Amino acid sequence: MSEVIVVGVDASETAKRAAVTAAKMAKALGAELHVISGFSDDRIEEFGSGSDRITVSSADSAEYVARKVAEELDIPDNSVKYYAARGTPANALINYAESNKASLIVVGNKRMKGLGRVLGSIANSVAHGAPCDVYIVNTEVDA
Repeated sequence: MSEVIVVGVDASETAKRAAVTAAKMAKALGAELHVISGFSDDRIEEFGSGSDRITVSSADSAEYVARKVAEELDIPDNSVKYYAARGTPANALINYAESNKASLIVVGNKRMKGLGRVLGSIANSVAHGAPCDVYIVNTEVDA
């Protein structure tokens, strides 16, 4: 089995930057990249009217985000997978990495400065609870 690199994403630009770095690392190492988006609740919403209704769950929405990010990465299709994972973003990444024997988790540094550093960040939580190495990507953009 090849190495697995896990990257956590949401719909933000900073998460996409972390995913781009994770894809470069996966390509360089010949590893499989797993793009993960966490969801905390089992909320289900229905859209449409009459017989033209669709049902969308939180898990569906999270998987959609992970798929969209995965599709935009410069990595062969057979080297990237995407999933929704239950839990807060940090717990979802930690649990997924543990159950899939990941060798590396890649996260962005969002909220690691200023007040966010005091209140906590996903990267900080992952770094303290990960079952493997963690790479924190500088996702800030110069103004």
